[in-house]
Amino acid sequence: MIPYKPIQNADTDPHDRQGFAHFMLKEIYEQPEVVRRCLATYLKPDWNSDRDAALPATPFNLAFPEALFAVAEIQIVACGTSRHAGLVAQYWLEQLAGIPTRVRSASEFVSAPFPLTTNTLTIAVTQSGETADTLAAIEVAKKRRSQSDVSLQSWSLGITNQPDSSLTKAVDYTLPTLAGAEVGVAATKTFMAQLVVFCCLALAFAVRRRVLSPQQLVDTIAALRLLPDQIETTLKQQHEPIQTVAQTFTDVKDCIVLGRGMNRAIALEGALKLKETTYIHAEGYAGGEFMHGPIALLDAKVLVIAIAPAGNVYDQMLANAQKAKTNGAPLIGITNVTESSDRAVFDHQITVPAIDELLSPFLTVTPLQLLAYAIAVQRGLDVDRPRNITKTLIH
Repeated sequence: MIPYKPIQNADTDPHDRQGFAHFMLKEIYEQPEVVRRCLATYLKPDWNSDRDAALPATPFNLAFPEALFAVAEIQIVACGTSRHAGLVAQYWLEQLAGIPTRVRSASEFVSAPFPLTTNTLTIAVTQSGETADTLAAIEVAKKRRSQSDVSLQSWSLGITNQPDSSLTKAVDYTLPTLAGAEVGVAATKTFMAQLVVFCCLALAFAVRRRVLSPQQLVDTIAALRLLPDQIETTLKQQHEPIQTVAQTFTDVKDCIVLGRGMNRAIALEGALKLKETTYIHAEGYAGGEFMHGPIALLDAKVLVIAIAPAGNVYDQMLANAQKAKTNGAPLIGITNVTESSDRAVFDHQITVPAIDELLSPFLTVTPLQLLAYAIAVQRGLDVDRPRNITKTLIH
């Protein structure tokens, strides 16, 4: 039996783990409070939708110069889970705010940086603020701009869980993620906090650039405020079904995670969580791209997880899932569609609350975190300290 609920009188570190069997599980369950904390920081408490919704009034606490909101391009550098947060942000920044955005692994940026462009914001994302590759990338970006024509000078922004870190000293501005200490090596609550910060940032850009209507702003803010409760609902309602699914697939050796749109990044993150904690060979793919070659990998021994929330890409995602099932793969669906006969496509369905597709990554990632944790526990692995991986932890 996997101890999803807090264990009373835990033998080891009961104070630090607060009764949970592992730090990773504790940190997954801390996510609703982390989201509340972030929203309380970055949303103005006195903002009133009836009074202030007319643009350009903004509900966001972001102390940036006005010129920064007129940037022509955004570049994001990060590693691992933080890069996946950047990929979700890329979707929000481009589709909501209309800002061309590029994301590159920090380690690749050092040897192959983006071309120098004018009026550009470079965002470096790292949980610890001490990730060597990310620090090296931001230093390369600063050096290149300092040696360039003055017209190419722009800004740098750090998103980190450690506001007193080396990253903060290296950038012009910092947005702390406020997740608290994360002991588990596999990032969970820090990823969720990065998503909140990025979402508020993208919405702030959209408001300042007048590409978001007052009603869209009101609706999105209202949906953001519901997120903590919806994450809690997902954890409460799905921990037992996910435990059952984990028991079914404890011995699986290969897994494909599929997503479309912004949930392509969640597919990558879900696959990473499986790799880190369970040592299953897992790969994340865009649903459409998977059809162009990787589908040849499928058979009855390859688990497929399809992220299929209601929205613009639901039908295409369902078609991808059906194709995977036709090729004999066992299929898990993560969706908020509950009344359609289409749900029969999935061998196992994990249901999350109804939410606008724009914010769906907050809910689709949560079951993937729990599933990775549950399978790892079933396998008897050290969930908090996966082999061969190090993590900088600053208290």
